[in-house]
Amino acid sequence: MSDPTTTTTPLRAVLGERTAKALATHLELHTAGDLIYHFPRRYDERGEHTDLRDLQIGEQVTLLAQVQSVSVKPMRARKGNMLEITIGDGSGATLTCTFFNQAWRERDLRRGRWGLFAGKVTDFRGKRQLNGPAYQLLSADATQDEAAEEIEEFAGALIPVYPAAQAVPTWVIAKCVRTVLDTFEPPPDPLPAAVRANRNLAGIGTALREIHRPSSKEALFSAKYRLKWDEAFAVQLTLVQRRARAAATPGTARPRTDGGILEKFDASLPYELTEGQRHVGEEIAADLARPHPMHRLLQGEVGSGKTLVSVRAMLQVVDAGGQAALLAPTEVLATQHFRGIREQLGALGRAGEIDGDPGGTQLTLVTGSLGAAARRAALAKVADGTAGIVVGTHALLYEGVDFKDLGLVVVDEQHRFGVEQRDALRAKAARPPHVLVMTATPIPRTVAMTVYGDLETSTLSELPRGRSPIASHVVPPERPAFLDRAWKRLREEVAAGHQAYVVCPRIGTGGADEDEEPPGDSEPARRPPLAVTEVAPLLAEGPLHGLRIGVLHGKLPTDEKDAVMRAFAAGDLDVLVATTVIEVGVDVPNSTVMIIMDADRFGVSQLHQLRGRVGRGSAAGICLLVTESVEGTAARERLDAVASTTDGFRLSEIDLEQRREGDVLGASQSGRHSHLRLLSLLHDAKLITDARTEASELIAGDPDLSRHPALAASVAALVDEERAEYLEKG
Repeated sequence: MSDPTTTTTPLRAVLGERTAKALATHLELHTAGDLIYHFPRRYDERGEHTDLRDLQIGEQVTLLAQVQSVSVKPMRARKGNMLEITIGDGSGATLTCTFFNQAWRERDLRRGRWGLFAGKVTDFRGKRQLNGPAYQLLSADATQDEAAEEIEEFAGALIPVYPAAQAVPTWVIAKCVRTVLDTFEPPPDPLPAAVRANRNLAGIGTALREIHRPSSKEALFSAKYRLKWDEAFAVQLTLVQRRARAAATPGTARPRTDGGILEKFDASLPYELTEGQRHVGEEIAADLARPHPMHRLLQGEVGSGKTLVSVRAMLQVVDAGGQAALLAPTEVLATQHFRGIREQLGALGRAGEIDGDPGGTQLTLVTGSLGAAARRAALAKVADGTAGIVVGTHALLYEGVDFKDLGLVVVDEQHRFGVEQRDALRAKAARPPHVLVMTATPIPRTVAMTVYGDLETSTLSELPRGRSPIASHVVPPERPAFLDRAWKRLREEVAAGHQAYVVCPRIGTGGADEDEEPPGDSEPARRPPLAVTEVAPLLAEGPLHGLRIGVLHGKLPTDEKDAVMRAFAAGDLDVLVATTVIEVGVDVPNSTVMIIMDADRFGVSQLHQLRGRVGRGSAAGICLLVTESVEGTAARERLDAVASTTDGFRLSEIDLEQRREGDVLGASQSGRHSHLRLLSLLHDAKLITDARTEASELIAGDPDLSRHPALAASVAALVDEERAEYLEKG
């Protein structure tokens, strides 16, 4: 008797060298475990086999029939050939099956062979046919019972369809899986028996067999649920462990100080904090006062006051003798933050200057475009601690930027940064600093729980008093007059003393730009997206003639970008034609209208961010989404959804529906593809919540999983070291 196949058995030992090499080369499957965990992406359901006389056009059928004739014909309209067979079931009725450029099938589909044929019935010149049907020929020498068994298996089964490669199609993978399962011995179940019983979970061996060869729909559901649970549980165990370790890591407490800069700052504010800002501020203040590093995610709607909350946190750290660094993804945003904070602090941010408060602190800006002298001066202030608050871009991460006592790292729009970049800034502290990451892109609860599950989460959902509502409308191609009205509406706003944005997805000619975000759904080939450098002159000569128009995009020299933003903020420009460089941080309260060209080229969350640039003052805002997408398309549905609500959390769920899970957990976040094969962050919210509960209880009693070695090994396999490291870094 041969040795059983285990998860570590090399595939060549089971399938032979040639097949194993193909699986390794094209699908990176090397062991029996790799193949067993290569789950089907969907299942075809054959249904009961059908009488040829009862076929309906458009029906999915499975037919038991005999090959009656075979012919190969050249195709006139295009190169290649067509294999055409006629099948019949003995009733006198026949059906044609066609295969294009697959003449090699003639060897199998010989006259007289019986088989099962599955496909969609189509009509071609008044004749019913199956185009490229799936089929399984019955063994030529099969007994009646064996034939009946083959028929039952094919006709009634849920047929797995695997992620495949051209050189290794799904049916080859299915055959390999069947071969492995014949001798497969599942590993000991890593899940504690109590968890399995609490959650009514199938055993691992049963789940792995049923996911590939489901005996029923109920068995398949049970198998999927168990394997989804394993994925969710592995991630949650890792995150709960990381959170526990972070809580035990020594850091430097930065408690509030009576009579310090923060107290003076609060007293100088010309408005009251919202209830949400006060509540979140207390959460952060308590974290900073502990002798362990804070790891907190602050999310909030556009304009909810996250920056003010972060400034108060930075001042608490400065009061306690430390420094704070605010990391922004672009120079425009870093400069905006620097100016905004400097203005908010007033004399408190100008210590050492003639009109500064001697009890205050200093701010400094560090960006890549600083001249040599300015850079030396800024870095000296950072190094000797004169600068209590340091605002910067990626330039803060470079060698030569040294802090005297970095106590708090604030990362704005954290999704724009890679793990290594965030970690590089943390490494500049003598002891692990407190970390606050902020995002104005609302995150669905399950994503927050799964991607940022090792961070405490604070949410600002309340908008400050004085913020005005934003009305959004789609400007569709079927109503050309609407676009003319859009430009007139913009002119009306300017005539009333307000300002406007026109946003384009591209900078200029010469290929794709870094500013453009690909759409969430596949689209046919279409014209290039509209560009700022092309649209601005057309508007100046056409519908916006006579208005003062400025241009802003990421490839302008820094001085020019700065000058344009200053002019727009000062009211010296009526209209700013820009890319998504204005997406975050740009705060011009006098702007009331935004027209987004080719709006279907942007993602849901990006559109929500962009329109947050208007309605920031006392006057109401309007956002017009110009598109060529017609009704009924996914792109148009996306835009209609954005126009229908300003609820960022609802839009974040729509955004998640439009994207693959891997975009949330994979390359766009960690630089790797998602390790979640079955788990859906959108549809498995309750499962993820339940897994979090069980993980928290288990880690509380066994922090290192030392009493559950099989589970620890399973977690390590599902959440590899690099992934775990990413999760830990937040």
